[in-house]
Amino acid sequence: MMRFILILLVSLFASAAIAAPPRAVVFGFELIDTSLTGEMRGVNKDETARLDRLAPELREKLAATGRYEIIPLTPEAEAAAKAANLQSCGGCDVSIAGKLGADFSITGTVQKVSELILNINIYVRDVKTGRLVNAYSVDIRDNTDLSWSRGLDYIIRNRLPEPPPAALTQ
Repeated sequence: MMRFILILLVSLFASAAIAAPPRAVVFGFELIDTSLTGEMRGVNKDETARLDRLAPELREKLAATGRYEIIPLTPEAEAAAKAANLQSCGGCDVSIAGKLGADFSITGTVQKVSELILNINIYVRDVKTGRLVNAYSVDIRDNTDLSWSRGLDYIIRNRLPEPPPAALTQ
């Protein structure tokens, strides 16, 4: 009997330790172009295409880590598109993520300083509190498909696989 109770307790603790990963919504990335090139030449179709690929790539790679359950943005995609700037919309990303049942809202920007210097920034907000719990950034050199992809890979590999601990304890 004692052995049975011990096995039961061990299995209960083991299943509690294997909790479901936190749920996250990944929004589209936004470009912050502070370069002279952007001011002079306008929108760059290659950069727009790269920007459009970042969020789907982030969703796929985060889901593959198994540390986040990625919730599709599709039911609220129109509301997200109407928010002209997710970084300064007063928490609209958190509101949208909350409607989708997420624990976290993940937004991102690419800041273009020049043709050679860019940074990819990712922001993670706790949906319950609306607080920014983590921000990640990587500087990249060169404005190419490869440099953008490698920059995102670096953040995912070195930063984002672990859910932000501050939000999980509240």
